[in-house]
Amino acid sequence: MRLVFLTAILLGITSAGFALTPAENPTSAPRTITVALDDSGDFTSIQEAVDSAGKGDTVFIKAGAYAQDLTIHSKEQIKIVGAGVDKTILLGRGTMVGVLHVGKWPYGATDIDISELTINEHGGHALGIFNGTLITLHHLHVKGMVFSQQVHDVRIEDCVIGGSETTGVHVTDSQVQLIGNVIHDNDHGVNVTGKSDIRLERNIITRNLFEAVVISDQAKVVLINNTLVKNGGGAAFLGSSTIEASGNIVSLNKVGFLIAASSQTKTSYNALFINSDGNYMRAGSPNVPAPELQAESDMTTDPRFVDAEHDDFRLKPDTTLLNRGTFRYLGALPPLLPPAHNSQ
Repeated sequence: MRLVFLTAILLGITSAGFALTPAENPTSAPRTITVALDDSGDFTSIQEAVDSAGKGDTVFIKAGAYAQDLTIHSKEQIKIVGAGVDKTILLGRGTMVGVLHVGKWPYGATDIDISELTINEHGGHALGIFNGTLITLHHLHVKGMVFSQQVHDVRIEDCVIGGSETTGVHVTDSQVQLIGNVIHDNDHGVNVTGKSDIRLERNIITRNLFEAVVISDQAKVVLINNTLVKNGGGAAFLGSSTIEASGNIVSLNKVGFLIAASSQTKTSYNALFINSDGNYMRAGSPNVPAPELQAESDMTTDPRFVDAEHDDFRLKPDTTLLNRGTFRYLGALPPLLPPAHNSQ
């Protein structure tokens, strides 16, 4: 089954299609520039198409496997849209680390929207974001690391990110929102460093060799309504980081929450269950169990997943994780409706 079921849920909940009709602009009509390998478009090279794009333009990449790299820099308000996440694939040429770069030192990029592509990796990286602002990545399948450094107002949403031999998403000195993604089968799921300011919401982070989430240095992170399950560890809050963790399910990992005394960590309304070494651990050499770190509203109860063995992390109708505090449900996925509702 691998991620087939999770991906189907993700696409079923979030997919609403996309339109290539640009918004009206009375001063300069935006264009749709088409890339096609069979010469049926304006370009066969994605890079040449993007280089030709102006403010407000859309670059539409027809279906195909493109043995090309792409670097977007010194651009403002453009969209890169594939024909579908399983139809348009960026393979890279193998000449640089990564396949898609947004921003390039010392040049940045502003208001860039990228969607409906699969992006392969090269040299351990798939997609890098550098020195940019207002970058939106959505409905992508990224087969390798997403790396961001010194970027602001970045939103990564409804993507499937996995297969990195290091980290699925690495964020340093950046402002990023990660919302509704599946992050799977990496060494680490998400690693946040430097003075980053991050929000992780409604993500499923699973089957990573080590921790699902690592927060360190002086990073500030809000971790809300995520499902961290079947990883080497749940979430590690280290260094001088500041964390608010609420409404998460952390289950079937080696460790639930690993908390350094130097961090400023607040937890509430989390469900931690069957984390083999302990639900709450104090970071040290060695780490030690610390059940006293459990917040009064946190729970150690079975989430009642539909089928955790096959990665169906929806909640059964009889789960006790409904209507907790201000949360309609805990974790990333809404619960199944009771049988009476399903039959209607």
